[in-house]
Amino acid sequence: MVLAAVFIYHKISNNTNLRNFKALTHSLAVTKIYITLSLVFLLMFINWLLEALKWRYLVREIEQISVWKSIESVFCGLTLAVFTPNRIGEYGGRVFFLSPKRRILGIVAMAVGSVGQMVVTNVLGALAVLWFLKKFVEMDDSIYTAFFIGGLGFCAFFILFYFKIRWLLDLLTNISFLKRFKKFFVILARYKTSSLFRVFLYCIARFVVFTSQYCLLISMLIPQIPVFQMAMMVCILFFIQSALPSLDLLDVGVRTLTASFFFSYITHQEVAIIAATAFIWLVNLIIPAILGSAFVFKLNFFGTNN
Repeated sequence: MVLAAVFIYHKISNNTNLRNFKALTHSLAVTKIYITLSLVFLLMFINWLLEALKWRYLVREIEQISVWKSIESVFCGLTLAVFTPNRIGEYGGRVFFLSPKRRILGIVAMAVGSVGQMVVTNVLGALAVLWFLKKFVEMDDSIYTAFFIGGLGFCAFFILFYFKIRWLLDLLTNISFLKRFKKFFVILARYKTSSLFRVFLYCIARFVVFTSQYCLLISMLIPQIPVFQMAMMVCILFFIQSALPSLDLLDVGVRTLTASFFFSYITHQEVAIIAATAFIWLVNLIIPAILGSAFVFKLNFFGTNN
């Protein structure tokens, strides 16, 4: 975090970067700024609505909940996730909206959704990395072919793992100290391929939404960047971000550092990239966490709430 802070300070305090960024912002029409920022905020709500619908669909095998209750639990989870490592608090924020006997099953159900989102991020991120290596890194064709085959194998493994997640039930129940929890893992067997495919579509839709947020904001600031290249860099950003342990409150440093490095291959407007990345972090994580604080008081800790 200290290194990230130093890096960001260096980029922002660089007079050339500041002059370039000021020139960018001064040339923008006010109407365009308001429309773009409004769309980014709208997509934030669509993003978390899709997540709420996905969560409701995942727990339908456990407990029937309304769409509004699903939305409440998702936003509450975001509030608890923002200050816990690797968003672990998000599990508690959601499952405490379920009845006590079904909460552990809810954790397993939520894990299925998390795996689906991870698969989408890793597969698209790996393909984007292969594109990046081909376009920007000089290497022997044989080395790139090895990377290409390895990348495709990586993608195939994650897709197979997700759609055969029931195999995980056999693996977990064969571990001696986990056998006692078999009754909780058995929910994995309830998710058939058709159900997993529907969850996967929710995950893809969410990925498209938050990729669109980045593309809208960066296109407003730096319209010269081709949309395809922009989307590829965003995929790499998500890919690397998902692989690193993080805390949402401090995540902005990792995001801006990663985005600034990779986008430097296609633009010199580093401050604009830092500003866009920090703004998306604020909109997608911090503002929803603030909104979710209103639902924390509705947590059903002991199962006595109506």
